[in-house]
Amino acid sequence: MEARFTAGQVTSDGGALLLRQADRKINLLARLAACFSDGRSPSLITHQLPEMLAQRIYGLALGYEDLNDHEQLRSDPLMAVLSGKRELDEPLAGKSTLNRLELIGRTGRYHKIGYAAESIDRLLGDLYIEAHRAMPTEIVLDLDATDIPLHGHQPERFFHGYYDNYCYLPLYIFAGDQLLCARLRPANQDAAAGAVEEVKRVVAQLRQRWPKVKIVLRADSGFCREELMAWCEANRVDYAFGLARNQRLARIVGAQMQQARILHQSSGKAARVFTEFAYRTHKSWSQARRVVAKAEFLDKGQNPRFVVTSLPADEWAAQQLYEKFYCARGEMENRIKEQMCLFADRLSIDEMAGNQLRLYFSALAYSLVEALRRLALKGTAWAEAQVSTIRLKLFKIGALVHISVRRVVLQMNSAYPWRDIYAHAFHALRC
Repeated sequence: MEARFTAGQVTSDGGALLLRQADRKINLLARLAACFSDGRSPSLITHQLPEMLAQRIYGLALGYEDLNDHEQLRSDPLMAVLSGKRELDEPLAGKSTLNRLELIGRTGRYHKIGYAAESIDRLLGDLYIEAHRAMPTEIVLDLDATDIPLHGHQPERFFHGYYDNYCYLPLYIFAGDQLLCARLRPANQDAAAGAVEEVKRVVAQLRQRWPKVKIVLRADSGFCREELMAWCEANRVDYAFGLARNQRLARIVGAQMQQARILHQSSGKAARVFTEFAYRTHKSWSQARRVVAKAEFLDKGQNPRFVVTSLPADEWAAQQLYEKFYCARGEMENRIKEQMCLFADRLSIDEMAGNQLRLYFSALAYSLVEALRRLALKGTAWAEAQVSTIRLKLFKIGALVHISVRRVVLQMNSAYPWRDIYAHAFHALRC
């Protein structure tokens, strides 16, 4: 057996050409570059802003979490092709240059690049709208907050008792698998803080394109707040929010809970009894609202659950609303996990604007992979695969890279086991 470093230029990301094709389909990176301002002197620029943004987004999608990784990636010819660099024999931006890209909010000779958050927010909404050829029958917006643990002394760093660590508390809004909002927030506030402003912005953008579309908000009890519900009622937006249990609610469903207990004793299995009623808090709510209750009895005892909703009973009966509609929001947790697969938790900059930019980068990398999944993998075994699976099986293909004056040729691993799915994805993106 002999082993020598004589194979020439080799990449482990041969499948990333599909990402490039997906970007051409949705025109993400070119529009992202338009969200930035570049105050550098044109005559002194070595690495163009669009190239650096593409390098960063593709790097996250391919599993390279740190800027340090780009010290080696800058010499990868395939990464140069992905980033749109014309001189493929010249290195891409290194870690220091990319770091200056992300140090937003500072001033000085090295910090001359900025971004418009409202433009990136609008880009995320545009990507969702453009994914539909016709107006959807209904748009369900899922809201949720998650913790991003902090291990340094980042700005607005606070301890959160529920998560038992120092963290940020970003707000995410999804419509199905597509991401519409990724807003970074400190952890010293309510989970619903700022939700009205973000929902108002997203709904306005959707209704600018589809004025009569039906929109429903769905979230857990952390978002069951008078301000958000009142805004929805005043703006033709329906909602279904979890409602935290209390003694008064427990008394209201006492008869149903007793019925569930008897069913559990007779069958030995979990028993559920559903009911609904009009409910109003003593002080915080401005009016009575429909509440759907699940009186559940398990081996461990009572497990009541409540949902407050504006959806009418003739459209959604109590059991169907809880089991078919509200519980479907759990799928959003998988979408948030995918953000972590794209390193949304790597927020170590000492400026909030810089950390927000990193959160945007992860969100945009997700949008690129999601577009690939939606446009190219439909009808395949990976149509619902998560980002980590797609990265491992579709992007990580060993390939020899040959560069000539006229073309770049990739010779991919002959033993690659999923070449049929790869070919299907490639042809779907070329159509």
